Amino acid sequence: MAPNKKRPPAQSPEPLVPQEEGMVLGPDEALEGVQDLNFREAQTALELCLAQLQASDLEVEAMATLHRRAQAYANHCVQLLEKVEQEVQIWDPERPEKSSQPYQP
Repeated sequence: MAPNKKRPPAQSPEPLVPQEEGMVLGPDEALEGVQDLNFREAQTALELCLAQLQASDLEVEAMATLHRRAQAYANHCVQLLEKVEQEVQIWDPERPEKSSQPYQP
């Protein structure tokens, strides 16, 4: 088993909607840092986006930015889950002599 890599403590995601009124992030700016998150961080950020979309009276542009960011978090979660799924092995404890097989849904 490989030694655990030390990760810096999880930080809360950057503000979901720009603080300055009328300022909207561009498509690329709205997605910065998403690929650097682990699954739990991306899932939490997605939940925060969804809560803000449901609870806030946002400007249309800010809502679009928030929606793009939520979609990026959701896509990142799916990618991470697919990666893990490919690594999962099926092992039959009743037949330990048989080697494990890749998971096939």
